[in-house]
Amino acid sequence: MSVVTEVSADKKKLTISVKGRFDFAKHQEFRQSYEKEQPESVIVDLKEATYLDSSALGMLLLLRDHVGGDDSEIRVVNSSSDVKKILAISNFDKLFDIS
Repeated sequence: MSVVTEVSADKKKLTISVKGRFDFAKHQEFRQSYEKEQPESVIVDLKEATYLDSSALGMLLLLRDHVGGDDSEIRVVNSSSDVKKILAISNFDKLFDIS
């Protein structure tokens, strides 16, 4: 699996880890990782992500809408410097907590 999901015992926190290329090929797998959950907070761990494209940005926006839009608590963690640049250029640092 290139998208691994972990739900906390109290079901309030969802962690989604993406491995390899985060692109349209992961769309269905990424969507399935959260669509049955209603967490209060989500962590998207990109530690093992090697690439990110515009479809990945769209997937993050869909996740944000699912979790609650402007009121959502989503953290994107362990981003490489290249991924951070892409997120910053796209102004995603205004929508997500990125580290």
